[in-house]
Amino acid sequence: MGESGALQSIVYHRGSLRLLDQRKLPLEEDYIEVKCSADGWNAIRDMVVRGAPAIAIAAALALAVEVSGLDFTGTPAEAATFVSKKLEYLVSSRPTAVNLSDAATKLQNLVSRAAESAEDAKAIFQAYIEAAETMLVDDVADNKAIGLHGAKFLQQQLGNSTHTSVLTHCNTGSLATAGYGTALGVIRALHSGGLLKKAFCTETRPFNQGSRLTAFELVHEKNTCNADRRFCCSCTDEKRERSSCDCWC
Repeated sequence: MGESGALQSIVYHRGSLRLLDQRKLPLEEDYIEVKCSADGWNAIRDMVVRGAPAIAIAAALALAVEVSGLDFTGTPAEAATFVSKKLEYLVSSRPTAVNLSDAATKLQNLVSRAAESAEDAKAIFQAYIEAAETMLVDDVADNKAIGLHGAKFLQQQLGNSTHTSVLTHCNTGSLATAGYGTALGVIRALHSGGLLKKAFCTETRPFNQGSRLTAFELVHEKNTCNADRRFCCSCTDEKRERSSCDCWC
């Protein structure tokens, strides 16, 4: 799933999941194969994948890959319990990630309801796989909507300027989501509409998401960008004044 040529942190086809190793960017684009929930747990813990939406989706799909080829002989209720415990395990990879715990709870409730009427364990796993895949598709659609509405709002506030300079912090793009991005998606929408003059990306510790990841995304999309490692979150007011940014995103 995914648009051809677009930057993807998550590459998924039913039964197959690969995650872009963000620790190696921008020098190397290397994908790690994820075959089970344990692989997903390690990828999240070790920062192969990062960004709250991407973490949740990667975890859900890691388990989807595992159960897609699982030879399970238990009852539907036992299959639902199996999925629920695996999701609890995946949440432990990043307990503070709200998107991950929220997605796990929703998926646990889904398989619990499915177990009430399912004829066999396979039906439970099928319902889970379809729900995890829907998460991936919906995230991209939601992000594109955020980008379009955000760009429209900024244009309204800035008097329909065709030369908008935007400052963004950390990384909120395709690398942090299933695709397109949230705040960075707004910048992407401005760029695709020919309305962006320049994007400034400030630094973030400890993994340098600003100069390393956001700048990588902007260059990949052929955006005009300025990555400044000297400026962190506490310095953004000064950065905005010195760079003549029209807005933050």
